[in-house]
Amino acid sequence: MKRFAVARPVLTFCLVVIGVSLPLLTALLVAGLDVFPGKLAELLLLTATAALITGWTGGRPAVRRLFGGLTRWRIGAGRWVVVALAMPVLTVGVAAVTGTLHRPEHGWGREALTYLVLLLLIALTASLWEETAWSGFVQQRLMERHGLLAGSLLTAVPFGLLHLPLAFEAEGWAGTSWSEAFTNWAFLLGALPFLRYLIGMLLVDTKGSVLAAAVLHASFNASGALSVAPDGWQYVPALVVLTALVAAHRRLHGRSLVAGRMSNGPDPVVDVCARSTSRTITGSGRGLRR
Repeated sequence: MKRFAVARPVLTFCLVVIGVSLPLLTALLVAGLDVFPGKLAELLLLTATAALITGWTGGRPAVRRLFGGLTRWRIGAGRWVVVALAMPVLTVGVAAVTGTLHRPEHGWGREALTYLVLLLLIALTASLWEETAWSGFVQQRLMERHGLLAGSLLTAVPFGLLHLPLAFEAEGWAGTSWSEAFTNWAFLLGALPFLRYLIGMLLVDTKGSVLAAAVLHASFNASGALSVAPDGWQYVPALVVLTALVAAHRRLHGRSLVAGRMSNGPDPVVDVCARSTSRTITGSGRGLRR
């Protein structure tokens, strides 16, 4: 196991995490049980697996670098505004343009405060740990090997697979029709490549700030829960718009939209790991296309 993990760290991570979490969450849903324990177990498994394999491949210094991304907060005030506030603003804008915007029951100030509290809770209880694994471990490695665009899109495949059971979370397995599930999957699988690419651009521009990536991830989730956009779909086109705006801004400043690596990211993969992972993950994702 250790030898295989050292040779193919990303592939090993995906096999362990998906192989355990996907059946666990599905079993809880089919049994009609609360999925929260399964989601908590998934978070622990994500972080522990990433840390363990990182330790095997690079020792304690590599583990410190993995978690060091959580303390990289000096990315500029303007970028923090974009990371934390662009998604809700654009979500409200999409709702307004499409005629689906609802007036907040307790006023805009209360709505803004609710969003900020939800953003903080999601970041602390979920996305910080998720992105330590997905951004700090998987995506940075794939981007080191394949570049910004390809590495980000490859990350979206196992990331999306792990989120498939959540299409049944709101109404349960018995209460969710397959047409509703496929609609949920369409939104999910349509959004995740944009989310991972947006996070990839952020990782490159901040030299690997997993903290910023986690806040952006939390902002995406919190924007989907805004009461002024109760239909719950407006945050997906908002994500597409934000990704396009960030990409356009980077292009105007002469930055590549395809190539890009973190100068302070993890050590490059020293074997055929990424190539094998690319083939395996890409093959798994052909049947696919919060």
